[in-house]
Amino acid sequence: MAHAATLAIQHLHKQYTVRGETLPVLEDITLTVQPGEFVSIVGSSGCGKSTLLRLIVGLEADYRGELLLDGQRIVGTSLDRGIVFQEHRLFPWLTVEQNVALGLLNAELSEADKRQAVREHIELVGLQGFETAHPHQLSGGMSQRVAIARALVNRPEVLLLDEPFGALDALTRAHLQQELHRIWKAEGITMILVTHDVEEAVYLGEKVVVMEPRPGRIRRIVPVDLPYPRERGGASFGRIKDDVLSEFGGEARAAAVLAPAAPPAPSGHADSPYALPAGARFSF
Repeated sequence: MAHAATLAIQHLHKQYTVRGETLPVLEDITLTVQPGEFVSIVGSSGCGKSTLLRLIVGLEADYRGELLLDGQRIVGTSLDRGIVFQEHRLFPWLTVEQNVALGLLNAELSEADKRQAVREHIELVGLQGFETAHPHQLSGGMSQRVAIARALVNRPEVLLLDEPFGALDALTRAHLQQELHRIWKAEGITMILVTHDVEEAVYLGEKVVVMEPRPGRIRRIVPVDLPYPRERGGASFGRIKDDVLSEFGGEARAAAVLAPAAPPAPSGHADSPYALPAGARFSF
């Protein structure tokens, strides 16, 4: 089981410069995520949810405030923090086990230990028997399972999920939500999910952070005091879901929250922590 970290975000501000103009993106974000907690973040497009994840994972460093993992300031990317994007970003020329092994490129493990870790995490996501398959031979849901295994294989302290099921059909999405909950319980890891889907946020999260845009800031934190497994059709579940939706001021804004996210960058994008370093080779 991985070590679960405490994430402390203190008075975080982020801005960009666009055509010479300052564009505030995040304003005074303060949030503490306890070890092993599952936190869902929802908000309409443009509220800075994905920017917040990029800062936590270390893909951006230009901000004001504090981002602390177990009391240490976050600086750059690290094996302590894994991330799963909406698009799986698997390398099409690599097999399932080779794609998962990417998460161990910089790990200080023997080759035997790496092989064992890859096997364990392919098992964890239920893909035994597909070790030598290539991405084009997998469904979208199976590909996302590979991406989750790759993010978990080095035992990060925090797993960040940026709309991981947004491109999937409703049935596959519901099934993978259940699987993600199972993995979270099995691994005991701290998880932070960004989603446009309020039902998904309530189904998975122990609390739901509601953000508002321009600039992005926390509007409210809604606790989800429901036992697992959760009944989506239950009255208590419905009340919490409606409570979160009410923060968006009616059906028009609620619809915006549930709208699909913008398409992610393609596999191998320079911002991806899984871009292969020059000259990388596999002996797996």
